[in-house]
Amino acid sequence: MEVEQVARVRDFIGYYRRRLGTPTAEGIAALLGELTAGQRDRLIAAQDEIRRVLRAAAVVVVAVPPGSPAARDCLARYAAELDALFPEGFDAVTLTRPEEVTGTQLLALEDGVAVGCGMWIRLGPGVAEIRHLWVDAQARGLGLGRKLLGRLEVDAANHGIDTVRLGTHPLLTEALSLYRTAGYDDIGGYSDIPYHQLAFEKVLVRSEGGPGTGRVAGMSRSPSGSASRRGAAVSGSRR
Repeated sequence: MEVEQVARVRDFIGYYRRRLGTPTAEGIAALLGELTAGQRDRLIAAQDEIRRVLRAAAVVVVAVPPGSPAARDCLARYAAELDALFPEGFDAVTLTRPEEVTGTQLLALEDGVAVGCGMWIRLGPGVAEIRHLWVDAQARGLGLGRKLLGRLEVDAANHGIDTVRLGTHPLLTEALSLYRTAGYDDIGGYSDIPYHQLAFEKVLVRSEGGPGTGRVAGMSRSPSGSASRRGAAVSGSRR
């Protein structure tokens, strides 16, 4: 499928290069003059969508040392935004310290600049928590939050995690929508972080191929109950 998609994009670009040649102001004006107002609006909307998709494709997600300057700077920007957003503010002391990252920290990089971040840490046997999932305001609308979330789930699953949890604030409505559409179930509170006023959980199920394949599927909580009811450790940490 990937080879077919590459071929279709290549043919699409080649076709329009042959039709349009080297674009000039006069040529573009003539082209637009042949379109109705509605068609011009559709063309501009399509161009905007193509730009967003190509921009999203150019963003790379990489694992970084939790104590690296880029990682800490991204978390500081995350904390500053929440401090301005929440009526109660946001105390940066609740940010996960580098030595507490027992899993993996990821950065989303656009032209080498961090535009998003997230991490997971271990809570107990087979149970992890996703923390500090954030996308810079200038990079929102590209699907990077979902991309980061998916990569964190895959990485956690490939390290033996089968259940992930996370907490968030009621004011973060976009995050709430992301988690619920990504297969997370509402659960009771499991953390003493004051900003985790809502809590979610997802059971990860490996796709065929096992560890190291980079693929993981998700499902809601198993019939046997949540990880906490199966005896997994529950976070009681400050974060």
